Amino acid sequence: MKAKILIVDDNADIITVLEDRLQASGYSTVVARDGQQALEQIEQESPNLILLDLDLPKLTGIEVLKRLSQIKQVEELPVIVMTAHGSVNAAVEAMKEGAYDFLTKPLDKDHLLIVIRKALERDSLKRQVAYLRSEVDGRYARIIGHSTSVRSVVEAAQRAARSDASVLLLGESGTGKELFARSIHQWSHRHAMPLVVINCVALTETLLENELFGHERGAFTGADRLQKGKLEMADGGTVFLDEIGDMPLPLQAKLLRVLQDREFQRVGGTRTVSVNIRIIAATNKDLRQAVKTGQFREDLYFRLNVISLTLPPLRDRRTDIPALAQFFLERHAREAKRPAITLSPTSMDALTRHPWPGNIRELENVIARAVVLSPTDLIEPDVLALAPEDAHLCGPHNGALPYLELPYHESMDEHSRHIIARAIEKAEGNQTRAAEYLKLQRTYLARLLKQQRDRQEGKVESEAEP
Repeated sequence: MKAKILIVDDNADIITVLEDRLQASGYSTVVARDGQQALEQIEQESPNLILLDLDLPKLTGIEVLKRLSQIKQVEELPVIVMTAHGSVNAAVEAMKEGAYDFLTKPLDKDHLLIVIRKALERDSLKRQVAYLRSEVDGRYARIIGHSTSVRSVVEAAQRAARSDASVLLLGESGTGKELFARSIHQWSHRHAMPLVVINCVALTETLLENELFGHERGAFTGADRLQKGKLEMADGGTVFLDEIGDMPLPLQAKLLRVLQDREFQRVGGTRTVSVNIRIIAATNKDLRQAVKTGQFREDLYFRLNVISLTLPPLRDRRTDIPALAQFFLERHAREAKRPAITLSPTSMDALTRHPWPGNIRELENVIARAVVLSPTDLIEPDVLALAPEDAHLCGPHNGALPYLELPYHESMDEHSRHIIARAIEKAEGNQTRAAEYLKLQRTYLARLLKQQRDRQEGKVESEAEP
């Protein structure tokens, strides 16, 4: 679509020349010959940019600029003022009133087109940033739920947001720790500054160090320029350290210095970099146990654990499941362009009874899959594909486990299968982490999984009764 430019000038010859130049360069044009007409054209035509002469009848260019600053819908509209040679003071006043740039008459054609292009690019970039910010804010804007367990954590988080104290978010995987971190940032006085997210388990120790602190030019092979780390990029804002329990010990010592002194050195550097940041950390590990086993520094634990918030698992806030399911349903229905799709009552009942070992993340994935795969606009339980072996853990049995009625060895095998499946779900498919949750060797867990597969395929007989 062609950018529309409003030309505001009382000189007919100048208007003609500008229209010819701009239209030849691919722009569409509209015209106003005085200040009052300019305001009317802005309202009627919604131009993308204004070329505004300062010396106008009825309303001067400066008065037009002042009126524009009072209209919220057009206060960001780029305005390039045109003024006679030598009227620098008027141009400076126009810039103070919000003009993007100024040009002196007679106008240079090439310079005019360059300034217009840059003004439109800047406006487009601002719109994109605003859109992306609204998308992010929309995705993380709401903490869904009115259960007592959730509201108590929300209230504590809102109180914590008023300070700069470090916050440690605890809870199982998928309970919404990043959402709470973003909410705390938005509720804080730092909300206009960046929130930088760093996943402490996704990178090797070397890459994570570079991600956190950045590096100086020549710090290592390929470091051909200085690179700022995320801690430096977050200056004035908030740093969210996800999976802090998996941070290597050497980096824990360096992070401790940041928390104590709010300063660090880039990789390969000697100059101290000072930062003003607020730290929010999250983990699904038991950090107290990790401190006892020497996997986590005690001094860092106490630095992070100034305010501790434990997020409840979804199975402990079942009254929130219908609202969460509806929220995810509406979001994914919009993305899939299926606005009329709904959950049947039996589906909602199945969702409410499911144990949700993967918590809210698992619920969202189930809803997203159902929206895509449902053959009709009414999602039935079979489309949800909730595993029946999990569903009966919280069903009409009042806590009883049906496999307890099986013979001893079959019951033990079934119970083992449930425990392992739940650990793998909690670890998001990562068998090493699942083994850590179960306090098993990774190789032993792999052997148990192989035995389960072999039993399902009929390759292994059950142990004989003693």
